[in-house]
Amino acid sequence: MDSKIETLKTWIEASDNIVFFGGAGVSTESGIPDFRSVDGLYHQQFDYPPETILSHTFFYQNPDYFYRFYRQKMLPLEAQPNAAHKKLAELEKAGKLRAVITQNIDGLHQKAGSRNVLELHGSIWRNYCTRCGRFYPPEFIRDCAGVPKCECGGVVKPDVVLYEEGLSEDVLRRAVHAISAADVLIVGGTSLTVYPAAGLIRYYRGSKLVLINRDETQYDTAADLVLRDPIGQVFSQV
Repeated sequence: MDSKIETLKTWIEASDNIVFFGGAGVSTESGIPDFRSVDGLYHQQFDYPPETILSHTFFYQNPDYFYRFYRQKMLPLEAQPNAAHKKLAELEKAGKLRAVITQNIDGLHQKAGSRNVLELHGSIWRNYCTRCGRFYPPEFIRDCAGVPKCECGGVVKPDVVLYEEGLSEDVLRRAVHAISAADVLIVGGTSLTVYPAAGLIRYYRGSKLVLINRDETQYDTAADLVLRDPIGQVFSQV
C-alpha cells in the first residue's frame, strides 16, 4: 500500500474527531462535472459564462435562461454516491467523523447516509416559493416548462447560494466550530479558490491537515499530507 495512504489510514484509525471539507471533485466520480477542470462547466460553451448565469442578478433579470441552464446542468437527480461519499458515511456511523462540510449542492452525502452535513452553498433538493415560502421537491422544477411558479403565483427558487448571495451565517458558524475543534481535517476535491468557503480551513488548529485533490492548491505547502489521486480511489483504500 502507498505510504501516504497508509499514513492517512493510521490517522483515521487513531482519531474520533475527524472533519471532512469537500468540493466539486468529490462528486465527479459520480458523473457530476465540476466547474474548473478541462471538462468542467467553465470550459463548455454557453451564451453567458456559468458564473454569470448562476448569479443573483441574472436569476432575476433572465429567469427563463437561468432555468433552462439549471435544468440541463444542475439537476443530477439520478446521480449516486461514490466510494468517497460512502466511506465518509461509514466513518460518521463509526463515531470517527464529526461533520462533513461541503460546497456541493447535489445531496450525495446524505444519499450515502451521512447525517451531519453542513451545506455551504445550499441544496438542489430544497426549493421554495419566493412569495409564500412553500417548499417544493426538485422534480417540480425539473418537470416544469419555463419559470416554475407556485400555486400563489410566486417564483419557485432553488435553495442554493448564487453568486452575489451570502452564505448562511449559521452554517458558517457551525463549520468554523467543527474545523477549529478537529483533530484531523481532510480536505478533498476542491481547488480552494472560492471564498469565503476556502478560507474556512484557516481555522484548523491541528497537525494533521490532509489535502486530496487532482491539482495543486494554495494550501499544499501548509498541509501535512497531500494526495493527488482521485478521492474515491483514496477512500476505497482506507
